[in-house]
Amino acid sequence: MQARTWKLLGVAGLAGVTATGVVVARRRRAQQEYDPDELRAKLHARLAEVPREAPAGGGGLGPAAGGPGPAERPAP
Repeated sequence: MQARTWKLLGVAGLAGVTATGVVVARRRRAQQEYDPDELRAKLHARLAEVPREAPAGGGGLGPAAGGPGPAERPAP
């Protein structure tokens, strides 16, 4: 290839890297808009919306929650 072709490929690659950097920076900035107190308040509000009912069948997973362990489960 000629030197001009390599220069064009280099400029195109540099433009692609720059554009990708701009997109990543915008996404990170959007994620960091909340201050810690505001984020904590939003998470607590979402948690308050979740129903606190126990699931049918004992409400636990595994032996630590009082459920059957791997050796106690019936075979399918």
